[in-house]
Amino acid sequence: TGKLTYSLLLAASLQSPRGVADVQANFSLTPLIYTAQDCSTAQVSLSGSPPHEYDLELLVYFGDPTAVSAMVEKGDPGAAPGSLLGDPMVLVTLAPSIPQAVPGQRQSGEFIFLLDTTFLERVQVPPQSRDQDGDSLLFLLKSLPLGCYFNIYCYGETSVGIYPQSVEYTQDNLTEAMRRIPSTSSSLADTNLLATLRSIYKTPHPHGHTRQLFIFMAGLPPDKEAIAAEVCRHRNSHRCFSFCFSEDSAALAMALAVETGGEAAYVTSDNSTFVVLKCLKQALKPAAEGVSLSWTLPRGLEVEVLGGTPQFIFQGQYSLLYAQIRGQAQDTTVAKGVMTLQYSLDGQDVTHKIEFPLCPEGDGRLAGHRLAARCLLQRLLPEAVSGSGDELRHRAVEISLTSGIICPFTSYVGVRTSQRVTWSRVIPCQIVLLHGSRKGTTCFPMTIWVPPGWLIAMCQSWLALRRLTHGIAALAQQGASSKATPPISSLKYVDPFTFVMCTPVFGPFLTKAIAECQELVTLQNADGSWALSSELASVLEVDEAEIKGKMPGEVMEPNIWATVLAVTWLHRPNKCYRDVCELLEAKAVTWLCSQAVPQLEKCLEAANTLLGSSVEPSVFRL
Repeated sequence: TGKLTYSLLLAASLQSPRGVADVQANFSLTPLIYTAQDCSTAQVSLSGSPPHEYDLELLVYFGDPTAVSAMVEKGDPGAAPGSLLGDPMVLVTLAPSIPQAVPGQRQSGEFIFLLDTTFLERVQVPPQSRDQDGDSLLFLLKSLPLGCYFNIYCYGETSVGIYPQSVEYTQDNLTEAMRRIPSTSSSLADTNLLATLRSIYKTPHPHGHTRQLFIFMAGLPPDKEAIAAEVCRHRNSHRCFSFCFSEDSAALAMALAVETGGEAAYVTSDNSTFVVLKCLKQALKPAAEGVSLSWTLPRGLEVEVLGGTPQFIFQGQYSLLYAQIRGQAQDTTVAKGVMTLQYSLDGQDVTHKIEFPLCPEGDGRLAGHRLAARCLLQRLLPEAVSGSGDELRHRAVEISLTSGIICPFTSYVGVRTSQRVTWSRVIPCQIVLLHGSRKGTTCFPMTIWVPPGWLIAMCQSWLALRRLTHGIAALAQQGASSKATPPISSLKYVDPFTFVMCTPVFGPFLTKAIAECQELVTLQNADGSWALSSELASVLEVDEAEIKGKMPGEVMEPNIWATVLAVTWLHRPNKCYRDVCELLEAKAVTWLCSQAVPQLEKCLEAANTLLGSSVEPSVFRL
């Protein structure tokens, strides 16, 4: 049972039309050697002994992170024409250049919030006794930009939408939504998260507005497999930000977020407002919308994009697509094909045309084809696992066996061998990463791992895996276990401890900051302004008459003076509200800039004097 000694030879050949800029790893590497003058191909090797206690990770940095490219890999000559491995495969990288957006500006987008009944109960308690979960919804709604659409669904045993479909973000609609929320839970009857999602997907989203869901889960829904399959079925048309309040729903939250390009987080009463606002900042990044691909090929050839084309690509993200070239070219003199990418960016149409060869080369390893197979499995397995019939399961098995990509319906067993005589008796062994889990034992010299981003795995819990692997060695003496095999799950294993530990933790200072600015946030209008009122004076701790008396003569609108005071108050000495009020402040400053205030600096000076602050003009973009 001692540790086995082994050696590993690893060499990587890298190729990219964008150029290879750098390679990093969590182990020693030889210097990067370029094999082409344009740095489009390179080689690197393992130097020294690899680490025994963790997986090997190799990070490749390309020359141009924002580019559109297409590479073609030839098929396997031994495979049947028309099969996944037999046809050429186009590897498409979509990473368009998307400029930064000015915070607080009008912005398109459809934001749908799905709140369970537990979340609603926290929202409905009196403000003086409620925790941050209720504040999270307030800060979320107030931080949305003008120009977007929004809706709120309340689900639990039932599902109720605040509006029949998403409405434009205006002051009237926001006020009505906040008014309806407390009365919604009393009318909850008999549906669930799955029914809510299906209802949303049946509702068309506003033209030109990218759909994003914010899903709050207090517990693990009983129909989690069907939920994962439903979300994956619509993965190209939206993305999800998932927030779970319990460890048992971590795997589902992660699956929904990863497969749609969103984020997942474990939230508590201490960090919920900060976490959801951080995700909202990601959701507000600009996107290339209306993405479409068209192909120009010789007669007799056609292209199928495996898994479909995403409808949008957000700033800082990219999309990897795999397109299978089928058929036989009738005109052999044409040696190139053309891929045309079209999308809309800030209302402007953008077009990219990429040429690629129709007589590709390859080293025979079919790396691109196997990535395409993984992509197909990633889309097939949620529905196959959720019980949509045997056809999808048979298709998944076929792809897995022909490509060598692991699948819950095919068996991959790692066996530790030794010099003992194996034919005389059964040798105890360890099964590494059974059912696709990333948790492995330290006895096996290699790690069989599920590729990153995979939704599908077979292990439902880490404890079940531990019990099973530790019992393998005793099978010869005890016989086969009588316990039933854990059911196949479409949820990739997520270590609850690691998931929770990755959640930011804050002390009482953040809770106090939220409580201090909560009333000010409540008074802010949807356009970012504040009205001059007695309620605002109470928050600022200044007499209303004094506020009106100190208003500069250059200011004709009381709302302008009130908004300058509110933003100045957020920058009081020894106070920090940036983590929770950054979006609100940006919207307020944008509103002030749109009013073309002639003497904004004088207004700021007067506000600093009244509130005893020293806010810099740069806060107001001066």
